[in-house]
Amino acid sequence: MFKQYQLKNYRFRLVAYVIVLCIIGILVVGSAREGYQTKQIIGVVGGIICMAVVSLIDYKYILRFWPLIYLLIILLLASVYVLGKDANGATRWIAIGGFQFQPSEFCKVLIICFFAAFFTRYRDYLDTWKMLGISLVLAAIPLLLIVKQPNLSTTIIVTLIFITLLFIAGLSYKIIVTILAAGIPVTIVGLILLVNQVLPLEDYQYQRILAWLQPEKYADSAYQQTNSIMAIASGQLWGKGLNNNSIASVKNANFISEPQTDFIFAIIGEELGFVGCIIVIILLFLIVIECILIARRAHGLAGRLICCGVAAWIGFQGFVNVCVATGLMPNTGLPLPFVSYGLTSLVSLFIGIGLVLNVGLQPRKYGSGDNI
Repeated sequence: MFKQYQLKNYRFRLVAYVIVLCIIGILVVGSAREGYQTKQIIGVVGGIICMAVVSLIDYKYILRFWPLIYLLIILLLASVYVLGKDANGATRWIAIGGFQFQPSEFCKVLIICFFAAFFTRYRDYLDTWKMLGISLVLAAIPLLLIVKQPNLSTTIIVTLIFITLLFIAGLSYKIIVTILAAGIPVTIVGLILLVNQVLPLEDYQYQRILAWLQPEKYADSAYQQTNSIMAIASGQLWGKGLNNNSIASVKNANFISEPQTDFIFAIIGEELGFVGCIIVIILLFLIVIECILIARRAHGLAGRLICCGVAAWIGFQGFVNVCVATGLMPNTGLPLPFVSYGLTSLVSLFIGIGLVLNVGLQPRKYGSGDNI
C-alpha cells in the first residue's frame, strides 16, 4: 500500500499551481461572503492533508478494490434519496448532524478510479460491442441516479469524464466514427425537441435555457447571468479591489446570487479585473496540462486514465463555470475548481490531485502498472 518514493519525482509544480489557486479562492470567497472564509480555509487545509496522504498510497492498491468502489458509488448516490436534504427543489446533500456533504462530487473521483481499473482489466475486449455495451450500462446507472436528484450539470460533467476515459483507454476509431455518425442526427433531433420543450427536463432547467437564448424576454430567469456579465465588465483591467466598499459594485448591491459558489468568477472579474480572470484561467489550464504531462509519463494504462480523468474533470468543469458566468452557456450549478466555496468539491478535487501525484511518483522499475 505504502512504498518508498524519491522526493525528486514529486510534482511540486502541480501542488504549487493548486495552492496558489486555492489562496485566490480563499480571498475571493471571503470578499463574496465573509462568513464562509474560515470554512474555506479549513477545507483547503483538510484538502491538502488528504492530497498528501493519498499521494503516498499506491494507486494500484486502491484500484484492486474496483468492485467495492463501484458499489460505494451506487450506495452513496442512492443514499441521497433516503437521507438527502431538499434544497430549492433538488435533493443533492446528505446532512448528518451539523455536517453535510454532496455525494455526487465525491463520486466523480470514485468513478475515475473505477473505470481506470475496469478499462485496464478488460482493455483487450474494449473494441467489442459487448464490452462497450457493458461499459455504457455501468456508466448509465450512476448517471441516472445523479440526473434524478435532479443534477443535470454534474451528469454532463461525469458523462464527459467517462467519454474521455473511454477514448484514452483505446476505443477503436471505427467504433468512435460509427457512434459519431449516429450521434450527429440524434443531437440535431435532441436540439429540436429541446427548443420545443419536449424533452423530459425540469421546469427550471427549461427556464434557464430559454433565459440564455432570450434574456430580454425571460429577464426574471436571466438576471443572475446578466448581473454576472455586468460585474465582470465593470471590473475592467485591474478590478475594484477585494472587499471594496464601492457603491457601484454589483456584488455589494447583492445583485449576484450565490457569489461564493456558482458565480465566484463574477466576483473575480469585478474585484480582480481582467488580469485576475486571466490568472485564474491560466492556473486551471496549467493544472490540466500538468496532469496530462504526468499521464504521458505514467507506466501503465491505469495511471494514464487516472491523470486524464482528473484533467478532464478540472478542465471541463472550469470551462463550464467560466462560460456560465460570462453568458456563453445556460446557467448551471457547477463550482469553479479550487476556487468556489464547497468543502465536498474541494476535498474531492484534492483527492484527485493526490492520485495524480502518486501516478507521477511511481518509479520506472515498478513495471507496467497494469496489474489491477
